[in-house]
Amino acid sequence: MWSECPGAKQFKQPTPEFIPCQVCHSEVEIWTDEAEAKCGSCSTVVSRERLQGCIDHCEMARECLGDKLYNKLVAGRQK
Repeated sequence: MWSECPGAKQFKQPTPEFIPCQVCHSEVEIWTDEAEAKCGSCSTVVSRERLQGCIDHCEMARECLGDKLYNKLVAGRQK
């Protein structure tokens, strides 16, 4: 048994992903605990592809992640 859910790691220990801006094609840094970020070159809001995660199916997600992070992730997925 592990001490922490492996599905929560991407949210509790976020890492950056680089996604091309659909307008100017600059790379935009979006962290794995964020749904979107603003392009530094043209100010376009760039969204990361929504991947299914533990918050979509685990009844313990709120308890595991904590209210603040859980609410942030749910709000980002509703956009």
